[in-house]
Amino acid sequence: MSEAQELEQLRQAIDSIDRQIQELINQRACCARQVAEVKEKYAALGETVVFYRPEREAQVLRNVMARNTGPLPNESMARLFREIMSQCLALEEPLNVAFLGPEGTFTQQAAVKHFGHAVCCHSQVSIADVFREVESGAANFGVVPVENSTEGVVTHTLDSFFDSSLQVCGEVTLRIHHHLMRKDPEQPIERIYSHAQSLGQCRRWLDQHYPGIERIALSSNAEAARRASLEPGSAAIAGEVAADLYQLVVCNANIEDRPDNTTRFLIVGRQATLSSGEDKTSIMVSSRNQPGALYQVLEPFHQAGISLTRIETRPARTGTWNYAFFIDFEGHCDDESIRPVLAQLQLVAADYKWLGSYPKAVL
Repeated sequence: MSEAQELEQLRQAIDSIDRQIQELINQRACCARQVAEVKEKYAALGETVVFYRPEREAQVLRNVMARNTGPLPNESMARLFREIMSQCLALEEPLNVAFLGPEGTFTQQAAVKHFGHAVCCHSQVSIADVFREVESGAANFGVVPVENSTEGVVTHTLDSFFDSSLQVCGEVTLRIHHHLMRKDPEQPIERIYSHAQSLGQCRRWLDQHYPGIERIALSSNAEAARRASLEPGSAAIAGEVAADLYQLVVCNANIEDRPDNTTRFLIVGRQATLSSGEDKTSIMVSSRNQPGALYQVLEPFHQAGISLTRIETRPARTGTWNYAFFIDFEGHCDDESIRPVLAQLQLVAADYKWLGSYPKAVL
């Protein structure tokens, strides 16, 4: 058999498999429509109906990765199913998602990574605007950055929870690669625009390559790219999406100081999330101003053997030199091992607020 004949046989096999895949995807889409019809029937009877279930989607993606036998990597297979699920959900009820904009930000990339490309994404000027969009019902969910592995916590996000009724419904992590870009690579650089967090994540590289150049912090990397596209002598630090969006040339790629630079984003919404089996819980606690106050807050977790994944301190709204602790830990508030810990915590804390229980990031 010749090379051409062998290749033709393989191509015919691929075509046959593609037809089967397409038929099965359409069968899944039909099931999604039937799910929507059932939910709409009960909604018409006055029952509360939830179209998007974060815990269910997390379970499906974990199952996809668990049964994967290769040669595609687990994450690649899960990403394919993420898009199938996104398109099927759009047949039930299209989701509106607010994100910290403008177009081309890493937060937008995180929103698409978590929800898939079938959602309707709406950019917002600030983190506070994202919260307001979701609180008003204009958006089903919001996506906001909460911490970076290099620069630490995003304080504006934590502070937004003080006065908000929104709950954390999910999380997504994104590897962050920063690129230095500009309109005309031949022109000397007079100023470099970027978000303050990104400037911090590239500090050592900038000190080495552009020590005397002015660094200007803006509201987002996408805004930095937009400015660089308009102002001669300007450069921006942003992601690849922003470079494509504003037609900039990437002069230096992957300039972040740490190759594992990662940002964690929170999904905020108005609905509580059921247990998925692998969850996190976020709470906010204000301690009484007395010796051993922090120990009293942390002791219940230690006694129950619960792993804390993050603790941050922010000035409280209740007086000068009073502080609130933002705590993330493993488990769901409905777990039998978690409920008594939260009950004990409410007894020793001056103020307590449950922010949400949600699935651990899958992708």
